[in-house]
Amino acid sequence: MKFKVHYLLLASAMFLANCSDDIEQSIEEPGNEAIYPPVETGQANTTYSPAFAGQTRVNGVKTQTPFTSTVLTSSLASPWGITSLPDGRLLITQKGGTMRIVTNSGAVGNAITGIPAVNSTGQGGLLGICIDPQFSSNRMIYWVFSENVAGGTQTSVAKGKLSTSETTIENATVIYRANPSSSAGNLHYGGRILFDSTGNLLVSVGERSDLSTRPLAQSVTAGIGKILRITKDGAPAPGNPTFSQSGALPELYSIGHRNPQGIAIHPTTGELWQSEHGPRGGDEINRVQPARNYGWPTITYGIEYSGAVIGSGIQQQSGMEQPVYYWDPVISPSGMTFYRGNNIPEWQNCLFIGALSGQHIVRLVIKDNKVVGEERLLTSEMQRFRDITQGSDGALYAVTDAGRLYKIQKQ
Repeated sequence: MKFKVHYLLLASAMFLANCSDDIEQSIEEPGNEAIYPPVETGQANTTYSPAFAGQTRVNGVKTQTPFTSTVLTSSLASPWGITSLPDGRLLITQKGGTMRIVTNSGAVGNAITGIPAVNSTGQGGLLGICIDPQFSSNRMIYWVFSENVAGGTQTSVAKGKLSTSETTIENATVIYRANPSSSAGNLHYGGRILFDSTGNLLVSVGERSDLSTRPLAQSVTAGIGKILRITKDGAPAPGNPTFSQSGALPELYSIGHRNPQGIAIHPTTGELWQSEHGPRGGDEINRVQPARNYGWPTITYGIEYSGAVIGSGIQQQSGMEQPVYYWDPVISPSGMTFYRGNNIPEWQNCLFIGALSGQHIVRLVIKDNKVVGEERLLTSEMQRFRDITQGSDGALYAVTDAGRLYKIQKQ
């Protein structure tokens, strides 16, 4: 069964006349969008101050082009990752350990077999997915999963060939394991994966949450709490940055991450952007640059769930990067994508992020590497949006923990 939610969000002259004088009336990029008060009105968990203007609670924006949201199917089982196939169909991972192909009309294919076993307890399971840039000829797929290993579980990367019958993954092989493994819990695996412009893989890995593993986000000898850059065979990619500390792993791209569940390449600059779960407060959007330290757990805009400060309770330190944007209270940002189409002009180059606890899709307007506007979409759906991608037809497709697949396009 399908149903539609229609959105027609038009800027009102009456509303703008009542806005306070300190709210800007327009922005330069993209388009000429009206500016509204910040979309976040909830009480913050901390009294921390941002490092610069616009780092949090930026002014709101509203899409003025009419668009529709259609539920293509509600029968997926805890979908986690989504990517578009060359013919426009969607390849989707399900947390429990299966993949499905879904058509643009919402028909769900049978479970694809041949996938190595996952540990789906807690935040684990079959996670992010991407296809080879030459998929049309080689049919290769790459994915991240939580794997049972000696000493506990770990974030692992695998690859395999989708059979011509689309029923199984042939010659599935684990190409990388983020050490060390942990038996302390089943949280913070990270789990997104994508190809960069050089044909190498970027992988986000969480620090596994436990107090014993958390400090390893700062260690260059550990693969957890990092963004990694590896080849299709799992080796350190050529051209990786060099870290000055002794014993640095050659696959490291950036360090100091908590639980990064979203990565995307900016369409214009080609730079890597990332979403990261904070603790109680302090969800982040980062512009990830090679060899940089993003601070966790030394600096953070969040606090422990108990209310205690984390570490020394500081938000800035020399040699550590500031997030481009952060949320307090949290929205739990997950998968994300940049909009590359032109069907909805004000969306061009905007960053779209699935929010879990926030139960909406975030649209961030970015100019000169700063967030200048925020919008919350599909709030009435009350869904935990896990991942979002742009299809070959220019529409956005998003999956939710409840098993829904949404198609979002111009009306």
